[in-house]
Amino acid sequence: MPDLELLGFHENAATPVGVTPRAALTLGHVLVGMGADHDPVVQLEDILVIRHTFSPSDPQALRGPEDLTPERVLTYTREQSVSPRSFPAVPPRYWIILAADGKKRSRLWGAFENHGEIIAERTTSERYFDLRPSDFLAPLKDRLVIEWDTPRSWHRRASATSASGMPVVEIADRDKVPFPGFDGVLLPYHELREMVEDPRYADWRAALSEVQGIYLITDSSNGKQYVGKADGAERILGRWITYARDGHGGNVALRELAFQSTAGEGKAAAPKTDHARHFVFSLLRVFGPSTPSSEVNAAESHYKAALMTRTFGLNRN
Repeated sequence: MPDLELLGFHENAATPVGVTPRAALTLGHVLVGMGADHDPVVQLEDILVIRHTFSPSDPQALRGPEDLTPERVLTYTREQSVSPRSFPAVPPRYWIILAADGKKRSRLWGAFENHGEIIAERTTSERYFDLRPSDFLAPLKDRLVIEWDTPRSWHRRASATSASGMPVVEIADRDKVPFPGFDGVLLPYHELREMVEDPRYADWRAALSEVQGIYLITDSSNGKQYVGKADGAERILGRWITYARDGHGGNVALRELAFQSTAGEGKAAAPKTDHARHFVFSLLRVFGPSTPSSEVNAAESHYKAALMTRTFGLNRN
């Protein structure tokens, strides 16, 4: 990453009275500096900056932070209007994705490399692009926050003054997430996916990889629950990694929900994990690695009966 001092990230000298101070660091500074270090070199003319906002009531949009998954953002971003007044007829190679982060704040989500429109998918109103994840700006993912001046303009070419001049609000380190103890685990699905791979959650993975246990999945949209177990060599972490990957872990009722969420007619299939966006994961009981499977099985049956998840929830046995 280029030295931020060389990009001008420093306190301004005293500003004359009546003169509005200019930002010490702008989006243009960051893109030029990071672009010069990229292979191949990325210039401002190669970049389209896109700001996504949330629409909780629109199932086709990004409804909240839980939708900021690679699959969901890709599905949402690759579909654009055929009208050149709504979207560039020939968009540039790199698409930088920002997510609304309160008022005018916008946080870097990541980047795609545009490999062109897939003409065979075009409809009378929509175009679909071949977007592939890019490591451009990867060191700043979730750390770079800029001030986006107006929500009415949701995409801009980086070479435009209105884009390159947007001030950088912060470039912050993401703090390590301490493990709260087994009784304190409460993970919405999008955080579960971060937990299984983000370095900030190293302590979580270390703890969850050492225990067997009984876990609870609650669908926060309707209150339905699923009681599951992780025993033998699998451990809690191994079991939850499967949920992070597909949202159902092979469970019958959850797999049915996954199938239903991807079977919509007349529209592009939803991501395979879309059904899990409201899931919240917690632990009911943990066991040491040497606990017999029979004891874990008995505990699982008890919690299914106590929470009535066979009758009113998502357990099928």
